[in-house]
Amino acid sequence: MTFHKKSNVFVKKDWLNILDNQNQNYSSNQSVIDTSQLSNSNKYMSYREAYFMIPMMLTLSTTNGVFNPQTTGTSSDYAMGLKNWYGSIIHSFTLDYMGTTIIQQTPFINMWNCFKLMTSLSWNDVITQGSTIGFYPDDPLAWGYVDGNNGASRVGQGTINNSTMTAASGVIQANPASSFNSYTSTTGNVGYTKRIQYINFNGNAAPNGNTTYYDFLPPQSVTNVWKSYIFNQLNSGGSGILQIAVSATIYLKQVHSFFAMCPLLKGVFMKMTMNLNNSSSSISVVGTNSAASTSTNVTLISSSVPVGGVLPIMLTSTNALQGGANLGGIANSIQPATYLLTLSVGGKCLNPAVAARGDYQTSPLAQSVYLYVPAYTFNPVFEQAYLSSPIKQIKYTDVYQYQVLNIGANQQFNNLITNGIANIKSVLILPYFSASGGPANTSLPAGVPVYQSPFDPAGCGPTSPLCLLTNFNVVVSGQNAIYNTQRYSFEQFNNQLYGQNAVNGGLTDGLTSSLINSLGFEMEYCYYYVNVSRMLPVEESVPKSIQIIGTNMSAANVDLFVFIEYGVDVSIDILSGARV
Repeated sequence: MTFHKKSNVFVKKDWLNILDNQNQNYSSNQSVIDTSQLSNSNKYMSYREAYFMIPMMLTLSTTNGVFNPQTTGTSSDYAMGLKNWYGSIIHSFTLDYMGTTIIQQTPFINMWNCFKLMTSLSWNDVITQGSTIGFYPDDPLAWGYVDGNNGASRVGQGTINNSTMTAASGVIQANPASSFNSYTSTTGNVGYTKRIQYINFNGNAAPNGNTTYYDFLPPQSVTNVWKSYIFNQLNSGGSGILQIAVSATIYLKQVHSFFAMCPLLKGVFMKMTMNLNNSSSSISVVGTNSAASTSTNVTLISSSVPVGGVLPIMLTSTNALQGGANLGGIANSIQPATYLLTLSVGGKCLNPAVAARGDYQTSPLAQSVYLYVPAYTFNPVFEQAYLSSPIKQIKYTDVYQYQVLNIGANQQFNNLITNGIANIKSVLILPYFSASGGPANTSLPAGVPVYQSPFDPAGCGPTSPLCLLTNFNVVVSGQNAIYNTQRYSFEQFNNQLYGQNAVNGGLTDGLTSSLINSLGFEMEYCYYYVNVSRMLPVEESVPKSIQIIGTNMSAANVDLFVFIEYGVDVSIDILSGARV
């Protein structure tokens, strides 16, 4: 019997990495990377596999509260974490290809990308990729509401979903026989807990004995391998600081569909610009009249996101047995203590109040954003075949974003979103409680939107809860996209949302994707999505208007974030990288 050896298409694969142009300075809330070094390497680049490595630093500190994270008995390893997906740090993304802008700057692009991940990944993907990309969906049944009821200001926490799972947590609510159904609101958000575990490695921990993790992997070794971990936790004479360094992987194909459709390219010069959601929150904690003060009232003072986007960081619940339970007020006083919660790209905290502290440390991990790209060397025989058709057409989609603000409770809306966009593919509407006021709205300080709350995962997957619409339709150039105006929640899920972005449209049992079920949709993933791509080819180049109509059934005023996806195509010479 004769065996024929299979020839390799590629004879070599190298992973190349380059730094961005910021020189470790991210105070401008921007990162710019150009690929000039890669374009001159004479190799074929696979941007479909490429990823950013973005270093981030989380800090939680106080100057007057009872905060002792260095002590085992008052640990705060679970006191802070990130909202879903590391890519939520990117507020907008622009790509210049060979001097021409082919990806437009769209604000809040992380909202769209989180939707795409929630509807395209499977639970097996979450298991295998989740810790790499910082992804684990928030439990849509674990949310609650806290009204601070602080005098006339009503400043509290608003909608929350920041509880961590405890050892005693079950899969249903605590003591279900003695209360009405509140799902898992009393047992914790498993998604938030998992995401904290991705980043809060503490080498001082001693599992099942006195031997610590550091006995197996010393602190310097943790630093050298750039593993995310808690690198600074100091009681600092009763004030206290906790810092976590994160090495975040963000795949380009999940940032924009262009990269997912990219063939192997040689000689391509790209310039990528990211506007970053560097952010900080100031939080007031009032404790009991005790030296070991347990918080009884936590309120948001302010949130700051300079680019105006989502606050990607969360503070954990301070209830008993929760990760933030050891955040206390001022010892022996009922006066409020102030905590600062910050997230910064790079190795330095960008909040000057934190950076000026004597116990503050810069991150021991990476200081700059990296781009990692695999470079392939062809077998000459197969390279010749690949170049036999050197002009490749890349078909991808881009997104426009619009907002319809402050729709009143039970109020109808009828809004023209745009006068004309060609080759429209889909319309996505994400409802959030309005920062403009209204009954039972947010209980946050005036003007602070829910997606900038450190207690609420809104903006990174979840919408505001129970924001359901009725009499809903999308009108494309005067024609209803939904034949019968949609009235019921099951119609939206079954007829429009289910199967979108999923493998085989969700039609094959046993081979499905999407992380949203109908109960999750109704509770906290209120995605109103309509596929409008079905049209004759001759119509694709015709600009069409988009109008949305419906009624807000929530008891609160809502803001609608509208994303319109449209098709784009470019033709590229794969040998030179030039546009044709």
